[in-house]
Amino acid sequence: MWKKNFLFRAAEDTPMTESENDIFHDTEPAMDSAGLTLEKFLSVWVQGEGEEETPSMFTNVYVRTAALDVAKQVAFLQPLQGRSHQIKQMLTPGQKQFLGQWFRTHASEAWDASDDHFRELFETE
Repeated sequence: MWKKNFLFRAAEDTPMTESENDIFHDTEPAMDSAGLTLEKFLSVWVQGEGEEETPSMFTNVYVRTAALDVAKQVAFLQPLQGRSHQIKQMLTPGQKQFLGQWFRTHASEAWDASDDHFRELFETE
C-alpha cells in the first residue's frame, strides 16, 4: 500500500514540509483549550496501490483538522473524515488545486488510473 500525508496550516494553500506525524507525534492530547494558543492545521492522508514512493493508483483520501499549542506541546487531533462531502467542505479551493496538481505532476499514471470519484474531490468550483 502507498500512502502520503500533506499537512497544511489551515489557511494556506501549500503544505508544510513536515508531516502530521512529524508535528504531532510527541505532543500530549489537550483536555480543553483554556489558556492555550492554538495554531490550526488540516491534515490530508492519501492512500493507494503501489510501493513506497511510486503509487500506481490513488484509492482513498482522509482529512482531519488539528490544533497545536507549540509552546506547551499539546494538541487536538480530530477523527479522520473520509466522506466525499466532508472532504470537499474541509479543503479550501487552493488546497484542492495544489493536491490535484501534485497528483497529476508527481504521479500522472496513478492519477489517470484512479476512479472518477477520487479525481472529482480535487475539482475546484
